[in-house]
Amino acid sequence: MKRSLFLTGLMCLILVACRHPEVEVVDFDTFHVTKVSDSDIVIGGSLNPEIHFMETEDEPDTKVASIAAVDLVKEILGNIESNRLIHIAGTYQGHDVDGSPLTLSGKVLLPAKGRIKNMLIVSHFTIGANYECPSESFPLEGILAGRGYAVVIADYIGFGVTKDRIHPYMHVESTARSVVDMALAVKPYLQHIGRAPESDQVILLGYSQGGSTTLGVMDLIQDECEDVLPIKEVYAGGGPYDLAATFDISMLEDLTGIPCAIPMIVQGVNVGENLGLKISDFFKPVLLEHYDEWINSKNFTVKQINLLMNANSVSDLMTDVGRDKKNPQTAKLYKALMMNSVLNFIPRHPIHFFHSTEDTTVPFINGQKAEQYFKGKDITFDFDAYGKHGMGAIRFIFNAYKEL
Repeated sequence: MKRSLFLTGLMCLILVACRHPEVEVVDFDTFHVTKVSDSDIVIGGSLNPEIHFMETEDEPDTKVASIAAVDLVKEILGNIESNRLIHIAGTYQGHDVDGSPLTLSGKVLLPAKGRIKNMLIVSHFTIGANYECPSESFPLEGILAGRGYAVVIADYIGFGVTKDRIHPYMHVESTARSVVDMALAVKPYLQHIGRAPESDQVILLGYSQGGSTTLGVMDLIQDECEDVLPIKEVYAGGGPYDLAATFDISMLEDLTGIPCAIPMIVQGVNVGENLGLKISDFFKPVLLEHYDEWINSKNFTVKQINLLMNANSVSDLMTDVGRDKKNPQTAKLYKALMMNSVLNFIPRHPIHFFHSTEDTTVPFINGQKAEQYFKGKDITFDFDAYGKHGMGAIRFIFNAYKEL
């Protein structure tokens, strides 16, 4: 069993489809444990305070989020299969942005007791500080392990053991591949320790950056290795599925709900696509002066970076050239943004989309674009006034917890 699974895992990246660039074959039977711990989801009737929530945009939303958290606790108490979870942080052999082998890291969360129904492959939301990455924290999505799932969450390139690297933010190919590579490494590991899921089918889930990445993961698995990771269903929430449309609306309104995402996207796509763009062409001195400290040190959370940037107008951050699609350099970036849209493949399995119409961080146009593109497919759309982006994250996990 071990040998056949190992060989199948190797073969999945040999069969490269035209939609994805060729990568070097790596040995996926390489998940090495670096730390094991345990924790409870609910302590004294409240969620464990160590659980890492997405930061909310303002105080009113935080209050609403607290109400939602109470509802979540009630739902958990009524449906929990294992309150105690085992956290297994580890490293695995994955791929760099150029397809070459690279050691990456992440975390597996398992119910301390009871059955494991499926592997739940999670793509995490946007973070800024390294201590927020899955291998270093108790990620919100990890509570789903309490429903009887093996939750697998990769750190992504640029976090965990690769924290000194630039994170290729919103570069769908490399980020999705790091997620798939971890799942391929963890599957034989679960066999080795006697905690293999009852079903070979995997469930994909992600919110915000993770929502977009999750669709990239689905596309990649369908193209390359669904014989090893057969997909059951997909949950995608609040994702920037169409980066070009998101760019357009931000430029049109001269407004962004998440200022730090602008430099992160330009840098991430530039590195991921090897565009050779000069950051100085895109950003004004006030941002350039602190770029490495604020963005690349991995010392600050998203909310902290936004406060340091102290600007919500795109024109306060970007140069005239950087905002002009007719400029050759900006046109090059814009083309790369279109290439990194995830509304460009045919899903063969059910997808459950979620987006709040009140989202000011990832504009609702992304949900509308997804609905237009996937019309007629086996897709459900849950679009309503669920609050702002951080609030939406809680509602998304709350809904997934009920349905899984």
